[in-house]
Amino acid sequence: MELTTPILVKEGWALDENIRKKSSSGGIASELARSFVRTGGIVCSCSNQNGNFEFSFAENEEEVNKFVGSKYIKSNPKGIYKEISKKLKNGEKVLFIGLPCQVAALKKYIKDDKLYTVDLICHGTPSPLVLEAFLKDYGLKLNEMKDISFRNKMKFGLKYNLKEFHSDIISDNYLYTFLNSTTYTENCYSCKYARLERVGDVTLGDSWGSTQSEEEKMKGISLVLCQSDKGKHLLSQANLQLLETDLKRAVKFNHQLEYPSKKPKKRGTFLNELSKNKRFNLAFFKCYPKRFIKRTAKILLNKFKHKK
Repeated sequence: MELTTPILVKEGWALDENIRKKSSSGGIASELARSFVRTGGIVCSCSNQNGNFEFSFAENEEEVNKFVGSKYIKSNPKGIYKEISKKLKNGEKVLFIGLPCQVAALKKYIKDDKLYTVDLICHGTPSPLVLEAFLKDYGLKLNEMKDISFRNKMKFGLKYNLKEFHSDIISDNYLYTFLNSTTYTENCYSCKYARLERVGDVTLGDSWGSTQSEEEKMKGISLVLCQSDKGKHLLSQANLQLLETDLKRAVKFNHQLEYPSKKPKKRGTFLNELSKNKRFNLAFFKCYPKRFIKRTAKILLNKFKHKK
């Protein structure tokens, strides 16, 4: 698969404040999708469908809403490449937004000038079974999940059907295992797309290390890499605020632009415990006892304060 060095390096956000507010970062993916359907195109990306993280299509701005938000979980592209091929053969133009490995698989399967691609800077993806085990500890079911989000701008947290599991810095135990790379799929630790050369027409991620004001950072800022003329076209037709940014700084704060996530020593123990007991928090306690005790004590202390 051909990988291309970025020809443009920017950071920025959607000019529509509502789009930016609802997005986990700067809202650029959402605005690219909206502008694409406004010009008669079809967007394909991942959304939650009753606990199944699957790809589907959007043909208008209202349908694009289902794609909003970070999804720190493995998504299933099964069958979607054939559906995209059918739409392209029917003369439709399609924008595919997905992980680099998914974009690469699609481009290997389909070569069509009407196909536009956006790849997302990816740390790694856990299996849905990990999330299912976590929710089960709280009496919740993955297949009853209608809405889920993992991040709100600079704060990480899991929200399930409006019920929140979060702290002020790093959220619940599920997000902790994600952020320290414990629960990723095995292939993620040797990902060949974790590099500066990219597979999509446009690459999007978080602009960590941005020198913009704290106010703008809290609103959300996206990192934007463009690798092709089609990518330039996508960016030019969208309502975006794009600013110059330093490539070295972007790489420094997004290590996935240099190398894949490193496998933690405790990953095997965690997954073995999870497989054996089907209890997320028990597996977490056995691998990260200090973290578990500290967080549990904090939760109990907060409950005690609220009762006063």
